[in-house]
Order: sequence, then structure tokens, then C-alpha cells
Amino acid sequence: MPETHGDGPDLPPPAPRQRFDRAQVVAALLLALLGFATVVQLRSNSDDGAYAGARRGDLVQLLDSLDTANQRAQSQILELESTRRELLDSSTQTQAALEEARREADTLAILSGAVGATGPGVRITVEDPTGQVGASVMLNVIEELRDAGAEAMEINDQVRVVAQTFFADDGEGITADGIQVSPPYVIDAIGDAPTLSVATTFPGGLEDIVATVNGTVEVEMPEEVEVTALSVRRDPDYARPAD
Repeated sequence: MPETHGDGPDLPPPAPRQRFDRAQVVAALLLALLGFATVVQLRSNSDDGAYAGARRGDLVQLLDSLDTANQRAQSQILELESTRRELLDSSTQTQAALEEARREADTLAILSGAVGATGPGVRITVEDPTGQVGASVMLNVIEELRDAGAEAMEINDQVRVVAQTFFADDGEGITADGIQVSPPYVIDAIGDAPTLSVATTFPGGLEDIVATVNGTVEVEMPEEVEVTALSVRRDPDYARPAD
């Protein structure tokens, strides 16, 4: 009979615990990784062989579909390239038209006296010691300069001379576009300087016209002539744009 101690019989000793050493843990991890790799490989092989068992007719049909899609894509690419070229050409034409319109507007603005101007030209000073240089003489002087190619003119830094400019006699000189100007009359004219200068000296020209009323003319050719006076705006009473 088993021995007893104290209050009751002795209990059997506990069963020994299972112990996992490091080698077993590493082996388990390797097995798990191997299983995962096997599954991935099987899935890859399955994907790669998706068309391995397909019939020849199905493969031909698939190739035809791919070829048709490729042709459609190439056609769309050609259309897009054509559209791109058209847009570039249209943009270039638009830019050229805008530049031409800008140049035309600048030209009209200068000729109409709406803006100042600068460039080569002459400065002509008309002296009138006897007060006989009237409106008709000044008009003849201006016409001589216009005929010589003057593109922009002003008198005494006050009056811009344009196609509609008119002159009238005044007790203290003359008026141009209703603005009184007094001698000496300084005319700034932009154009080809040598041509404008010759227009004042040839027989029957500007000097001779002024000399008939005892006036004198002096011509200078500065490096640059500035015309800063602006014309008086006049709205036409009768003229309208043509259709």
C-alpha cells in the first residue's frame, strides 16, 4: 500500500511539458514558406497556360480582334496627329493675322494723328518778319512736305497735321484746326530726311514759296524727330463705312 503522509494519499507527479527547441521552430517556418511558394507557382502556371488548351479557331479569332483594335488605335492616332497639325496651322495663321492687324492699326493711328510718332526727318523753321506768311502759304508748305513723303507732322509742338487739318488767317498769325500758332513756325516732319530736305531747296520749292512773302526757311536734320501733338478727333457728319 502506498504511503500516506499527513492528511491524505500522495498525488502522482505531473506529466512533463513538451518543449520546442529552435530547430523545430525554424523547420515549421520553412514548411510554411514552402507551401506559400508552391501555391503562388501553381497560380502562375495556371495563368500562363490560360490559352494553352484553347482551340485554334478561338486563338485566330482573338488575334483578329487584337489586330482590329490595333488598326483602330493607329487610325485614331493618325486622326489626332492630323487635328494637331490643323490646330497648329490655324494658330499660326491666327497669330499672323493678329500681327498684321496690329501693324495696320499702328499705321492708321500714326496717319490719323491718334498717337505720337518718332523717327528720322527734318525740322523746318519758317521766319515771318513782315507777318505775311498766311494760311495759304502755310498750306503750300505742308503740301510740299507731303509730296516729299512726310508721314507725320506737327507745328510748334501744338498742332498735329493730318489730312483734315485746315488753316485760317488770324490777326496774330494763323490758326490750324482752330488753334492759334504764331511765328516763327517750327514744323517737325518725319520721313526720309534727305528727300524732305531737298524739297525745301529745289527751285519752286518750299524756300521759294516762303520767299515770295519775305519769309525765310531754315532746315535741320536731327538724328531723331519726335511728333508728340495729337490730332483733334472729328466725327464725320455724312460719311459712313461702306457695306
